[in-house]
Amino acid sequence: PEQDKDWQALAKEYTKETGVKVTVQTAASGTYESTLKSEMAKSDAPTLFQVNGPVELATWKDYCYDLADSALYKDLKSDDFALIGDDGKVQGIAYVIETYGLIYNKKILADYCKMDNAVVSSAEEINSFDKLKAVADDIQKRLDEINDKYGYDLQGAFTSAGMDSSSDWRFKTHLANLPIYYEYKDKEIKETDAIEGTYLDNYKNIWDLYITDATCDKALISSKTCDDATAEFAMGNAVFYQNGTWAYDGIKGNEIADEDIGMMPIYIGAPGEENQGLCTGSENYWCVNNKASEEDIQATLDFVQWAVESDKGRDSMSHDMGFVTPFKTFTGDYVANNPLITAANESIEAGKTPVSWNFSTIPSENWKNNVGNALLEYAQGTGKWDTVASAFVDGWKTEYDAAHK
Repeated sequence: PEQDKDWQALAKEYTKETGVKVTVQTAASGTYESTLKSEMAKSDAPTLFQVNGPVELATWKDYCYDLADSALYKDLKSDDFALIGDDGKVQGIAYVIETYGLIYNKKILADYCKMDNAVVSSAEEINSFDKLKAVADDIQKRLDEINDKYGYDLQGAFTSAGMDSSSDWRFKTHLANLPIYYEYKDKEIKETDAIEGTYLDNYKNIWDLYITDATCDKALISSKTCDDATAEFAMGNAVFYQNGTWAYDGIKGNEIADEDIGMMPIYIGAPGEENQGLCTGSENYWCVNNKASEEDIQATLDFVQWAVESDKGRDSMSHDMGFVTPFKTFTGDYVANNPLITAANESIEAGKTPVSWNFSTIPSENWKNNVGNALLEYAQGTGKWDTVASAFVDGWKTEYDAAHK
């Protein structure tokens, strides 16, 4: 719903240029699935609709036209941004992508690298959990030395890992995505009714690092907010900050200059992570209704091609809507002005393997909350890691079964 007026304006522009009428219907926030169900039952059902990923696709796959021969698919940078069925049919194509990782202060890190006995000589050397931990531990140990030498006000290697509701999703959902991703990758699956927690030790290691080498004592994280973490990073009080491309608005215009904002992968110690990229994904995939007439299908394909290839379409999507898109056509003037997006593009261009977003397969909101509560109790010393493991593994089965009764 946030971009409704931009889509309405773009549809009007297309009609002006081509004479073809395009109707955009926007569901109210949180009602997309129910609106889609009622609209698809009508005789003049929508020709273009969207799904948020593999789980929602399962409901609609019989309605998805194969986009394999479309210009839209040919414009896509990588198959990582398409929903491709077991039969090889291209059922959905992402039109907006977002990326998260470890946002870092390039200037402070570069200055640290110049110090005697620094554990790395450049940020590029950090390509594994072991390297990340060695750097963070050393920075945490030498805060006073770094501040005295360079005049910084560094208070920790990492920003506070706030567990209030404005911030806890960074850990119970976004960080939890890493162990889920690697388990799915090993098993070559896209979803599961029962997670085994193969990478739970890795989840523990990165969480321990976040709460130990931080700007605040781990006993205080229950009341720390996302705004706190953003401010700590923006003011130069921390080197590393887990968040995504959307966080730029809160960072810009403070102590840190745009050219000093970088983003590196969240390393958890998984095998082969030297080639791991950032966590890049989408919850917005276009699908074309195969029940529509040939003529309507073609008109729909023409419209989406125009949206991602024409100057007006690209200008609207990149600047008015502020989207990062997965299409090759968005270069030069059509890249949103955001250093975190630049970092995300550079990671893909360097051939790193993006970590897919698998949190759309988490069985419920309840699962996330239980994992979050267990993480907090463990951090505060009032709970054991076993409780986190149980919330993660047993909780998954319980919540999955409850949702699939």
